[in-house]
Amino acid sequence: MIRKLNILILSLAAAAPAFAMDAARSEAKEVIALQNGEALYVFKDGQMAKESKFGGVLHLKKGEVVQTADGKSVTTVGNEVARLSYLLLKGHGH
Repeated sequence: MIRKLNILILSLAAAAPAFAMDAARSEAKEVIALQNGEALYVFKDGQMAKESKFGGVLHLKKGEVVQTADGKSVTTVGNEVARLSYLLLKGHGH
Protein backbone atom coordinates (compact mmCIF):
# COMPACT_ATOMS: atom_id res chain seq x y z
CA MET A 1 0.00 0.00 0.00
CA ILE A 2 2.75 2.44 0.96
CA ARG A 3 4.68 1.60 -2.20
CA LYS A 4 1.64 2.40 -4.36
CA LEU A 5 1.17 5.69 -2.51
CA ASN A 6 4.83 6.60 -3.04
CA ILE A 7 4.56 5.85 -6.75
CA LEU A 8 1.44 8.03 -7.00
CA ILE A 9 3.13 10.93 -5.19
CA LEU A 10 6.23 10.71 -7.38
CA SER A 11 4.10 10.61 -10.52
CA LEU A 12 2.19 13.71 -9.49
CA ALA A 13 5.39 15.54 -8.56
CA ALA A 14 6.88 14.79 -11.97
CA ALA A 15 3.77 16.05 -13.74
CA ALA A 16 3.60 19.40 -11.85
CA PRO A 17 6.19 21.23 -14.00
CA ALA A 18 4.33 20.16 -17.13
CA PHE A 19 1.13 21.82 -15.87
CA ALA A 20 3.01 25.04 -15.15
CA MET A 21 4.58 25.01 -18.57
CA ASP A 22 1.19 24.40 -20.17
CA ALA A 23 -0.22 27.55 -18.53
CA ALA A 24 2.60 29.66 -19.96
CA ARG A 25 2.48 28.03 -23.38
CA SER A 26 -1.30 28.38 -23.65
CA GLU A 27 -1.08 32.13 -22.95
CA ALA A 28 1.68 32.63 -25.52
CA LYS A 29 0.94 33.10 -29.19
CA GLU A 30 4.26 31.44 -29.99
CA VAL A 31 7.17 29.88 -28.12
CA ILE A 32 10.49 30.07 -29.96
CA ALA A 33 13.37 27.74 -29.07
CA LEU A 34 16.66 29.60 -28.73
CA GLN A 35 20.17 28.31 -29.47
CA ASN A 36 21.32 28.05 -25.88
CA GLY A 37 18.35 25.96 -24.72
CA GLU A 38 16.29 28.96 -23.64
CA ALA A 39 12.77 29.75 -24.86
CA LEU A 40 11.31 33.06 -26.04
CA TYR A 41 7.60 33.50 -25.32
CA VAL A 42 5.72 35.81 -27.69
CA PHE A 43 2.38 36.81 -26.20
CA LYS A 44 -0.75 37.75 -28.13
CA ASP A 45 -0.14 41.48 -27.53
CA GLY A 46 3.36 41.23 -29.08
CA GLN A 47 5.25 41.48 -25.79
CA MET A 48 7.97 38.91 -25.08
CA ALA A 49 9.61 37.08 -22.18
CA LYS A 50 12.55 34.69 -21.97
CA GLU A 51 12.80 31.45 -20.00
CA SER A 52 16.15 29.89 -19.11
CA LYS A 53 16.97 26.30 -19.95
CA PHE A 54 16.46 25.56 -16.25
CA GLY A 55 12.91 26.97 -16.15
CA GLY A 56 13.64 30.36 -14.61
CA VAL A 57 12.59 33.71 -16.04
CA LEU A 58 15.34 35.87 -17.54
CA HIS A 59 15.47 39.65 -17.92
CA LEU A 60 15.34 41.01 -21.48
CA LYS A 61 17.17 44.20 -22.42
CA LYS A 62 15.34 46.71 -24.61
CA GLY A 63 15.79 45.62 -28.24
CA GLU A 64 17.94 42.60 -27.35
CA VAL A 65 18.71 40.37 -30.34
CA VAL A 66 18.44 36.63 -29.62
CA GLN A 67 19.38 33.70 -31.85
CA THR A 68 16.77 31.02 -32.54
CA ALA A 69 17.64 27.33 -32.60
CA ASP A 70 17.51 27.41 -36.41
CA GLY A 71 19.95 30.34 -36.63
CA LYS A 72 17.57 33.25 -37.20
CA SER A 73 17.78 36.51 -35.25
CA VAL A 74 14.83 37.96 -33.34
CA THR A 75 14.75 41.46 -31.84
CA THR A 76 12.84 41.33 -28.58
CA VAL A 77 9.94 43.59 -27.64
CA GLY A 78 9.07 44.16 -24.01
CA ASN A 79 10.25 42.47 -20.86
CA GLU A 80 7.34 40.47 -19.46
CA VAL A 81 9.22 38.99 -16.50
CA ALA A 82 6.26 39.25 -14.12
CA ARG A 83 3.77 37.77 -16.58
CA LEU A 84 5.91 34.75 -17.42
CA SER A 85 6.88 34.23 -13.79
CA TYR A 86 3.19 34.21 -12.80
CA LEU A 87 2.28 31.78 -15.58
CA LEU A 88 5.11 29.40 -14.73
CA LEU A 89 4.07 29.39 -11.06
CA LYS A 90 0.36 29.12 -11.84
CA GLY A 91 0.42 25.33 -12.18
CA HIS A 92 2.29 24.91 -8.90
CA GLY A 93 -0.60 26.18 -6.76
CA HIS A 94 0.97 29.55 -5.90
